[in-house]
Amino acid sequence: MRSPFVPRTILITGATGGIGGALAEIYAEPGTTLLLQGRNRQRLAEVANGCEQRGARVLTHALDVRDQETLVGWVREWSAREEIDLVIPAAGVNSNIGPEGRGESWEEISALIEINVLAAMAVVDAALPSMRKRRQGQIALFSSLAAYHGLPLTPSYSASKAAIKAYGEALRGWLAPEGIRVSVIMPGYVESKMCREMPGPKPFLWPPERAARAIRRGLARNRPRISFPFPLNLGTWSLSVLPSAVSERILQLLGYGG
Repeated sequence: MRSPFVPRTILITGATGGIGGALAEIYAEPGTTLLLQGRNRQRLAEVANGCEQRGARVLTHALDVRDQETLVGWVREWSAREEIDLVIPAAGVNSNIGPEGRGESWEEISALIEINVLAAMAVVDAALPSMRKRRQGQIALFSSLAAYHGLPLTPSYSASKAAIKAYGEALRGWLAPEGIRVSVIMPGYVESKMCREMPGPKPFLWPPERAARAIRRGLARNRPRISFPFPLNLGTWSLSVLPSAVSERILQLLGYGG
């Protein structure tokens, strides 16, 4: 029987966010090394201090993930120094069409794609050579339940999460024979600044600590898709298989229309 995979060195981008910070804390324990990235230096220091109090060794780097050269250099440097077991690109942002339906600006769209898609892919690309050489490692990619069916209020965000969903599924099929685990995380609404700024109803809102526990359990079991909460997961999945006209009408009735 294959022994369970227990990550001891974990890299998390977006560790100053709601879920990213909660994941850092839930993995913080004696014998664990955490490599944490965030933009907000003060918040990053607070997260690091909390994790150190739990017994973890913590190394931080404050940077904007849109600086791909610095981001990739950081991941490659630590991949050479440490055997990174688990990589979690959790940095993410959202944008929306606005209360008057004005639409998203190109600056908002391009920044969102850089952070949600390109930065996540850059982290994976930088960490993969070491994992493939060792034939061991795990990657957890953040998609969203919005990846099942695009929400009219958040078109670019929905598109970015659909891209990550497809990317993660493809990586899993490619890398599984090499001993590398890949999971796609698809949360519903999780309490955070980003979530509060999103328009529309927020049913079944979870605190970040609960989300982090569900994610850790799912990763320990090597689940292909870690999606929650169940009622919202079922509902959003249904939107992807119903006729488009029906799905669009449901979204309008629920307050997610443009």
